[in-house]
Amino acid sequence: MSKEFEIAREFEVDATPEQVWEAVTSGTGGWLWPMEAPEPRVGGKGPFGSDVIAWDPPHRYTNRVEDVEGISEQTLNQLDHTIEPRDDGRRAWVRYVHSGIFVDDWDNQYDGAARHTDFYMHTLREYLAHFAPRPAAFATFDGPEASKAADALAVVGRALGVGDDVAAGTRVTVRGPDVFDAVVDFRDPYFIGLRTDRGLTRVFGRNHWGYPVGVSLHDFTPGDDIKECEAAWQGWLDGVFSQP
Repeated sequence: MSKEFEIAREFEVDATPEQVWEAVTSGTGGWLWPMEAPEPRVGGKGPFGSDVIAWDPPHRYTNRVEDVEGISEQTLNQLDHTIEPRDDGRRAWVRYVHSGIFVDDWDNQYDGAARHTDFYMHTLREYLAHFAPRPAAFATFDGPEASKAADALAVVGRALGVGDDVAAGTRVTVRGPDVFDAVVDFRDPYFIGLRTDRGLTRVFGRNHWGYPVGVSLHDFTPGDDIKECEAAWQGWLDGVFSQP
């Protein structure tokens, strides 16, 4: 049965309103995924077939779409960003509201969307604090069918050396496609976030909502081959679930 939803989050960040505006309009590859920048006007076209219904740089940006492309579980979708200056413009307060209509499996869809929102907003803050405005090379991919299992993210965490007992803020030696040092910038039963000087690695425990575990890479190192990184990580992730 169709039902409306609203997910609202507020936070302050050590970035100017202009830096936040750039991140949410044209720098989305650094923390979410690359999207075509919206037409800079009310009535312009936004990503995924949306329309821009609010445009007031660097304070307000809203887009809205009636039929969401490629998502059968959802019809109406609206994303609203409000940005206000703090500390004479040296910092910013941000309010983000995701609203719309889910048409199927409402509780599961809402839980997944709400938890993903927390992780994405955290990643936005990490991007603004450590990497903006550097451009990002981006890759995203899913694990095999076996990564839909109830304990799949826990399996991935243990393989990485970032088990359930590793808290956010811990510096660890990660055992992925290669061995590297990283800060665990996010860790809960649903997501793992890793930060290095090179970029951000995001691990999504979508198995909790019936989907495969996913990985996204945000690489801020000029000249590196993101496809090579993606292939290495995909092979590693597949290998984790091919073990007896």
